[in-house]
Amino acid sequence: MSTKEKLGGDAWDINPNAGEGYMTDERRLIKDSARAFTMKEVLPVANQLDPVQGKIPMDLRNKMGEMGYFGITIPTRYGGMGLGCFEYCLVAEELARGWMSVASLIARGNGLIGSRGMTEEELQIRLPKVARGEWLGAFSMSEPGAGSDISALTCRAVQDGDEWVITGNKYWCTFADDADYIYVVARTEPIDPKARHKGISGFIVEKPRGELPNNCKGAVIPKIGYFGWNTFELAFDGCRVPLSAQVGGKKSAGNAFYQISSGLERARAHTAARSIGLAQGALEDAMEYAKQRVQFGKQIGDFQAIRFKIAKMATEIEAARQLMYFVCHQIDTGKRCDREAAMVKYFASEMSERVTSEALQIFGGAGYTKLNAVERYWRDARLTKIFEGTSEIQLRIISDSLMGRGKS
Repeated sequence: MSTKEKLGGDAWDINPNAGEGYMTDERRLIKDSARAFTMKEVLPVANQLDPVQGKIPMDLRNKMGEMGYFGITIPTRYGGMGLGCFEYCLVAEELARGWMSVASLIARGNGLIGSRGMTEEELQIRLPKVARGEWLGAFSMSEPGAGSDISALTCRAVQDGDEWVITGNKYWCTFADDADYIYVVARTEPIDPKARHKGISGFIVEKPRGELPNNCKGAVIPKIGYFGWNTFELAFDGCRVPLSAQVGGKKSAGNAFYQISSGLERARAHTAARSIGLAQGALEDAMEYAKQRVQFGKQIGDFQAIRFKIAKMATEIEAARQLMYFVCHQIDTGKRCDREAAMVKYFASEMSERVTSEALQIFGGAGYTKLNAVERYWRDARLTKIFEGTSEIQLRIISDSLMGRGKS
């Protein structure tokens, strides 16, 4: 049994006044409800399935749908909760305390991948299903030779009569098998050396849940963490989709780069929330273990070395959380914050790896086993420095904003 399962409700609120300037009664209720849901529904499942690399069960996905977690940011006119990035990240942080994969799953709803380029008719049809958790997507952009550099994409989509034919290899597509559709980014126009990011379109490739699309083969990538779902290398070989699969139709043709980049601020805040949740869970487990573990006739929590570790860990978590609150507030009030979003993604992910590593150190040898959840937090925290733009990419964004691109 994980140490966290033994914790009572009060143990979660190490700093109950955190975010006082931002927290409304409604937000506190959302946060508390997500915390209770995580403790009861998410954590036990994570402790059982992560060690054996099991998948997030459908029963848990259905319960998340009932809680409204797939429709937090979807407007009420489409059946969602009509809330903002702030509430979205509050829920994500709490879910990540149990299992980061579950906190990531809600990003497969909450709007629609590529929705910024969709017509109102498309949104009316698709978003209500997304809000209920009945129609969730996977995102397929990266390729073996293209990661952060979207301009290097080579997967092609060619029109053939009343269909598009997609051909090319994709990499790092998580949830490709169990999603209801895959948002595939492909080139529809030849590469323009002067504007390599143009000529790229997004396609909604619908498919049966539990299968891959037609004329698409996949190989599961063996990961060291982020369990609960599979991550694939995909090979599209003449995958046919109707013309209507192109997001936004002719009006948005070739503009997928802008559709994707317009949502990066929220995506980076979401990654920060997941990072913070991982670190918070590791801190709480370490604090509880420090009260239980006795060495030299004393609880190790009585030793200054351990107490100072915990103090530093808690301080770093709170600093990241307050920056995340600020970024979420900026996003929800329509203020540009691409630099600050990069800052919080960078700071929170780097913090998360440090804090979870320190928590594992407090556990000692017990932390280097699958008998305690801290090793899961540590493994998953390492990933947060890579996905949604690496730490190095964030540093480039921040420095370009501060000093101007190309200055040294």
